[in-house]
Amino acid sequence: MDYALLLQLYADKHAVRAWPRQRLLHECLRDAIRSGTLGAGTRLHATRALAQELGVARNTVLYAYDQLATEGFIRPDRRGTVVAPLRAAPAAVQAPPAAALSRRAAALHGMRAPELHTGGFAPGVPSLDEFPLALWRRLLDRAARDAGAGGLGYGDPAGEPALREAIAGHLRAARGADCAADQIFITGGTQASLDLCARAFADAGDKVWIENPGYSGAYAAFKGAQLKPIGIPTDDQGIHPSTADWRRQRPRLIYTTPSHQYPTGSVLSLERRLALIANARACGALIIEDDYDSEFRHDGPPLPAMQGLEPDTPVVYLGTFSKTMFPSLRIGFMLVPRALAAPLHALLSRSAHAGRSAEQLALAHFLRDGQFALHLRRMRRLYRQRRDALVDALQMQMGDLGSVHGGSAGMHLAFRLHDATLDDKRLSAQAQAAGIVAPALSAHAIGTRVNGWNGFLLGYAQVPVTQMATLVKSLAAACAEPSS
Repeated sequence: MDYALLLQLYADKHAVRAWPRQRLLHECLRDAIRSGTLGAGTRLHATRALAQELGVARNTVLYAYDQLATEGFIRPDRRGTVVAPLRAAPAAVQAPPAAALSRRAAALHGMRAPELHTGGFAPGVPSLDEFPLALWRRLLDRAARDAGAGGLGYGDPAGEPALREAIAGHLRAARGADCAADQIFITGGTQASLDLCARAFADAGDKVWIENPGYSGAYAAFKGAQLKPIGIPTDDQGIHPSTADWRRQRPRLIYTTPSHQYPTGSVLSLERRLALIANARACGALIIEDDYDSEFRHDGPPLPAMQGLEPDTPVVYLGTFSKTMFPSLRIGFMLVPRALAAPLHALLSRSAHAGRSAEQLALAHFLRDGQFALHLRRMRRLYRQRRDALVDALQMQMGDLGSVHGGSAGMHLAFRLHDATLDDKRLSAQAQAAGIVAPALSAHAIGTRVNGWNGFLLGYAQVPVTQMATLVKSLAAACAEPSS
């Protein structure tokens, strides 16, 4: 072995010519042993001979050999110094498993991801260009000035008191709710509210009813909390559990969208609302009323919330400003029964800290100053015009293919195909390829029961009237394409 060449090659490769000679020799020999260049059993030069060959002091070689021996790379024998065999890790010691999602999180992998499209007819997207952004900026500046440095810290885990009071006042006046400010809890949006409901109001293994077809985000929240979601059939009057469901599948939670069912647009009849409340009381269940877009009522008087139909209803009411204002605001709220307000506040005090105080205070001003009500009136007129344009275009260009359902409120309607054998998922994919977002109704199935809803979920809030007929024409053309 030419040790001088070995040393030179190591120094060139690692650019370490400035190292002290004893360190360079030690690192070079260790690298050669680990790489196998100096294999186990190789006899090294005597210290005096190696020092002479390399032109270094013998103490330099002695240091390197002593260090290698301490580390277990070499060992002395009767005839000098040899390379020791490198010991492999014991067979029983295995590398730890790679980091991975939990089993309950992995169980959600097969679910359809939420739609993130913004083109026509993407559901759940408000007319963002109509929002009074300049006013909102002024309110944010005002809120930041008023809050001062104190607004930079953690706040009440239930949210800013001013916003909770403003929301309670709005719900009493506009939704017929029976509530006080201490029953309002500010969240990061409806999905955050659902996650909190699943964690706070049910235990792993509890049954939870979800409308079928229904909102996949609710299914994900409950499934992720290790609850057992059960799809309950929905018809033109909303969720319709049978007597057998109440007897055999007693729920802990019941998730419903009574004012504008998602995705069909059905409205839960008063008779069914009262029956759902009575049966929930009888079996100790809690109803989760997701009132995501009922602020936009197009036909007839506003419908009161289920929460206020009777005193002390077993209802947790969920609301959001993502539809009435804009999604990136990320502010929603929960209205909980009086008996649950204090325990929930105590839970949040131990597990969560509120933030976004400037946005919450700005929103409180927006509500109290009447700007929110003004914005809603403007959007109701606009969305009614766009709803009418969509219905007219569908009836004219696709009336022989299906019929409109659920257009009396909200920001979307359902177009139900007459032929239940048509594959709405295939037609939706063909529309997507043509640049038209028209999610399939059957893709919102919950559970294994056949729900009979086959067609498209069509959002219209963000589509100008002038574009409606052209988009429907493109949708009709996509539906007419033969299957490949």
